[in-house]
Amino acid sequence: MTFQSILFKGSENLINNETIREPDYFVDLNLNQIIDSVTTGKGEYNLKPFFYTPLKDIDVICYRHEIMQDIENITVYQKVMSFADKMRMMREQRARILKLYYKHQKERWFLEVVNIYCNAAEQLMHDLSLEIKSQGLLLFRDYLINYVQSDRFKLLYSEVKRILTELATVQYCIHFRDLRVQVRSLNSESNYSEEIDATFRKFKHEPVKDYRAVYPSDPMNMNHVEAQILDGVIHLYPDIFKNLESFFAENQDYLDETIALFDREIQFYLAYHDYIEPFKNAGLKFCYPQVTIDSKEIYCYEGFDLALAHKLINEKSSVVANDFHLKNEERIIIVTGPNQGGKTTFARTFGQLHYLLSIGCPVPGRKAQLFLFDKLFTHFEKEENIVNLRGKLQDDLVRIHKILDQASADSIIVLNEIFTSTALQDQVFLSKNIMERIIELDSLCIWVTFIDELASYCKKTVSMVSTVVPDNPAMRTFKILRAPANGLAYALSIAEKYSLTYNSLKERLKL
Repeated sequence: MTFQSILFKGSENLINNETIREPDYFVDLNLNQIIDSVTTGKGEYNLKPFFYTPLKDIDVICYRHEIMQDIENITVYQKVMSFADKMRMMREQRARILKLYYKHQKERWFLEVVNIYCNAAEQLMHDLSLEIKSQGLLLFRDYLINYVQSDRFKLLYSEVKRILTELATVQYCIHFRDLRVQVRSLNSESNYSEEIDATFRKFKHEPVKDYRAVYPSDPMNMNHVEAQILDGVIHLYPDIFKNLESFFAENQDYLDETIALFDREIQFYLAYHDYIEPFKNAGLKFCYPQVTIDSKEIYCYEGFDLALAHKLINEKSSVVANDFHLKNEERIIIVTGPNQGGKTTFARTFGQLHYLLSIGCPVPGRKAQLFLFDKLFTHFEKEENIVNLRGKLQDDLVRIHKILDQASADSIIVLNEIFTSTALQDQVFLSKNIMERIIELDSLCIWVTFIDELASYCKKTVSMVSTVVPDNPAMRTFKILRAPANGLAYALSIAEKYSLTYNSLKERLKL
């Protein structure tokens, strides 16, 4: 098997079909926040299309898992990062060349660009002799060895070294008289700097302020006087600079496309690795989930919402992790409980876990087995849109109809408090009809609702409840547990909505 991509295995090269726009469900699941954070500072690599493209093949997911596990090895991580830093320096220098005005200056800095590139490729070849185990990195190492040992690369690198060696032999002196500058060969002229230093060295007792002029090293600062001096130097060493000119003209295609592709794609792993490291340092766990396509028995222990956890860690607050599992005929998790108890966060976690699995990333949790979906759908409450001339209930119905029309047995559906704009009796009627359709599809689903009747609808439904502190029902634990719906959630939400809870009434009675 030959190497093609560090992200896609074998002939399944999806790079030409990258998804440019984020999926519709990203905002509902806060995946947009997660991917924005992951790719911060990586704009030059255009990584978001990789994070917008779910995989459909378990082998490709396992291919990425293996590579990510290699990247977790600190030595491998540092070596790959060193390669990436050199390639970034190469690109920066190459971009600056385009802004240079003087031809010979461009040629000299192009030589430096190619030198950085050749050094990066050769060094990475040696560095990847480490204990790497993933098929992807092993295949790339084989490709890199063949490339670095190829006649084309050897000739390129030897030419770079030869011309650099020749340039190091260039010596000249400059004679100034009034406004006239003359470039001459360096013959037997003395180095007065050394003589002056030797003469005054005996008077030196302690470090003193250095009054010597510091000339800018930025290649952008070359002026017309320096350019004319360089022309004089070229006149003294025509053969050397002729070689430099030829090298510039003949090697514009020096960059190997596969190595350039690796440089971009490996950032997918480095970016996600860097993003989850603070979570691990805070004691939160990540795992490589088992992937299932035949069985819908799924579970996750100590899972959490990445977007919320990112915010809480920055605020030095604790993160509450939760478990879930479905077995046998179970397909639908019905989540009930009081407001602000973590129900929506739990539903988002369920969706995030399955999506992160689908792009081959480690997921939040100690241990997990998750389902590889064909499509993922979400229905979260949205503000009424006056443009479409539909009321909120009608808009909810149109959206849920679209979901049920497109969903299949291999889909995942995340519903969050739908039909809240209508009466309870209508909510129950509509929700039961939707439940029947989801059961008929046999899709995996998580549904946050205040309608307790749905929790025990049939054998395919599982009831989970957001809990409160027993001695203080107003205080949420944010733990979501398997338990029968307690029948109080909807009443409590109504009481909170109209400020009729015990605490609210106490406050009002004080007035």
